[in-house]
Amino acid sequence: MMGHTGTGVSIQEKEDVLVATDEQFPFSLVVWNDDVNTFDWVIQSLVEVCGHTEEQAEQCALIIHYNGKYAVKEGEYTDLKPMLEALLERGISATIEETVAS
Repeated sequence: MMGHTGTGVSIQEKEDVLVATDEQFPFSLVVWNDDVNTFDWVIQSLVEVCGHTEEQAEQCALIIHYNGKYAVKEGEYTDLKPMLEALLERGISATIEETVAS
């Protein structure tokens, strides 16, 4: 992603904030990094499409940027499918993946 100024918070700290709950969902909405979309556009899209707070969306955008992808939402396929389509319509690379039980 392009056009981001550092926040001084490490990615590990960001990931710790986003630890999943004990409840397991069968699917994950994964957003992939690219060299086209800006941080601001990805953040705005996650807020509007996925219902994230600004802080959650910013954390997701940073993790996507540094790790190449991130599961921004977990849930049932039927709930995630409209979000996937909305992100794709905005030009954001995303997929739905089956969650692997750990």
